[in-house]
Amino acid sequence: MKKIIVLLLSITWFNVNGQTSDTTKIDSAKLLALPDTVRHLESKAASYIAPAVFVTYGALSLFVKPIRDVDIHVYNDMQEDHPNFHNHIENYLQYAPAAMVYGLNLAGIQGKNTFVDRTILYGMSVGIMSFTTFTLKKVTHRLRPDGSNSYSFPSGHTANAFAAAEFMAQEYSEKSPWYGIAGYSFATATAILRVYNRDHWFSDIVAGAGVGILSTKAAYLIYPLFRNKLFHDKNSNKNSLIMPTYTNGVAGFAFVKQL
Repeated sequence: MKKIIVLLLSITWFNVNGQTSDTTKIDSAKLLALPDTVRHLESKAASYIAPAVFVTYGALSLFVKPIRDVDIHVYNDMQEDHPNFHNHIENYLQYAPAAMVYGLNLAGIQGKNTFVDRTILYGMSVGIMSFTTFTLKKVTHRLRPDGSNSYSFPSGHTANAFAAAEFMAQEYSEKSPWYGIAGYSFATATAILRVYNRDHWFSDIVAGAGVGILSTKAAYLIYPLFRNKLFHDKNSNKNSLIMPTYTNGVAGFAFVKQL
């Protein structure tokens, strides 16, 4: 299991140190006020290497016997050393990085984006991650180590945790790399516990980590493309406003743009 910890913690170095160093400030004083444009949050090429390798490794485990043998070896070692382990705290740990982002915001430590923008970004990330993991689970039909069902690959808990960790790194790594390290530490703990609880094979959590990171990166690359076109007025510095509404039992949002 030491090898698992070292491998997954290595993600932190590639992703926390692979964020952009642009320090442009965004006014977040008004919770729901949106500036006319959102920053293009791109990562350095090196930060894509680790998640791409993880997804590839996981995919190869479905066809390459030596890689699949690693799953069996890790499982057997875990069974020998911790046969009665049972603790599902990872059900909560997977959400810790995202909760920390909003906690820091409430404490007055602003991230890169406004409340609305970061919430949409995180929602997109979770949507991409959920669709990807659900599709792969249905297609691969891998049996879990405990034999409970055939939705083992990839690990959804791990994907969700690493998507949240990358979300935290994107929002706060410019202020300090320790924010990203904290987020990835919670994600790593989530992944390891999924193996200890016999819910997933080693390759399941490796692939899940890659899917989670890439899902958040995809959200941060895609969102500005339509967000800036929708809100941007290059001849004006006026803000737009999104407000929650509730009429006749129907919840929604109202969009107002100052002309």
